[in-house]
Amino acid sequence: MANVNKCRKDHHLKKIEDDKYLACTLKQFLESNFESCMMCDGFYGGNFGQPVCSTCHLFLFSSHMKEDGEEGEDGDNRVYNQKVDSDDSGTEEPGVETDFYASRDVQEREVCQLARRPARHKPDKLAERINALTIPREVDRIPPGLIESLPPEVLLLVFKNLDDISLWVAGNVCTRWRQILDGEITQSKWKHFIQLRWPLFQLQYKVHCWKTIYTQLLLSSPCRYCLESMMLQSTPPIEENSWRHRRLRSELKTLKSDPPEGIQATPLDRHCCHWQASITGPQGSPYEGGLFLLYLQIPQSYPMRPPKVRFITKIFHPNISRHGDVGLDSIHHNWSLALTISKVLISIQSLLTDPYCNICMEPAIGKLFKQNRTQFDRMARLCTWKFAMHDYVMAFPIDPNGV
Repeated sequence: MANVNKCRKDHHLKKIEDDKYLACTLKQFLESNFESCMMCDGFYGGNFGQPVCSTCHLFLFSSHMKEDGEEGEDGDNRVYNQKVDSDDSGTEEPGVETDFYASRDVQEREVCQLARRPARHKPDKLAERINALTIPREVDRIPPGLIESLPPEVLLLVFKNLDDISLWVAGNVCTRWRQILDGEITQSKWKHFIQLRWPLFQLQYKVHCWKTIYTQLLLSSPCRYCLESMMLQSTPPIEENSWRHRRLRSELKTLKSDPPEGIQATPLDRHCCHWQASITGPQGSPYEGGLFLLYLQIPQSYPMRPPKVRFITKIFHPNISRHGDVGLDSIHHNWSLALTISKVLISIQSLLTDPYCNICMEPAIGKLFKQNRTQFDRMARLCTWKFAMHDYVMAFPIDPNGV
């Protein structure tokens, strides 16, 4: 009997050590702390816990880049006017010869004046971003004691104009700020923030603290910049009766009437430029039981061009980057008019079951998948449990400083 108890104890200790090693290895893969930008290694400034700093994100993952063939705000590139407004209708000959030459002199003078004016150049957003990438940002230097000395009236005035993510970040600055925000923002307000930012999120149990749920969802997101751009919903001018509008309306009707198993999708704005989707982890995969949320940005030229798809839930997968980008060939190089949003989501769901490791977004994870499938499944299951299985979020909260 003593030997049996000793074996059980040893097995339990070994399991604890294995779990610690697994969590440490997962942390190294995901790099949840993100001590430096994975693109510039901190050259352009702090990344504030994100995979990339704000400068690199603006340049590499910008949602405001204009499409090819799209004109700027000022479409008039004329240097001079060919026609001068006058009383002559143009169908009659000039009555006096001097009037004809006088009108020519006026026209020539106006052309010369327009030619002397400096040309109005269109703002080149790409050039601005390249210039920003060439200049390193200075480190913010805050005088010591400034944050603690601000009066509550000033803080409440500042907090009033902040969005939900900024409010959450402000609440983690110091204990005093957290107490002020907890007194001003009610639980119903945090619930409202969740419904706005994650409309497809569903809970299966009674919630006692909505701020805790908001915290877990925010920490489960790979990139807060993408969460912010999802809510900004910058939309170009789109015709209501265009081919794009009719196509998206038909796809949305199909998704609501006959949705694929384990897949949901809904637009976030009136023009259907921003969508949120959810994919349930397939059965038999290490992602089983997880609810993975995605952000889709539909371009103005859809369906001629594919949508941009990003995960807004962390996932351990060789074809999905730590930033949330999906390495799916059909939405990058082999896009077809026959493809729809529903088919794209089905392809991503099947990718969770059968990863394609010949070309990986995360080579280290792909190498682990090939060499040690058991270890890969354990780490993928642990990541799913921590970030995508929200039913267990309250019982086992996520450590903000851990994975």
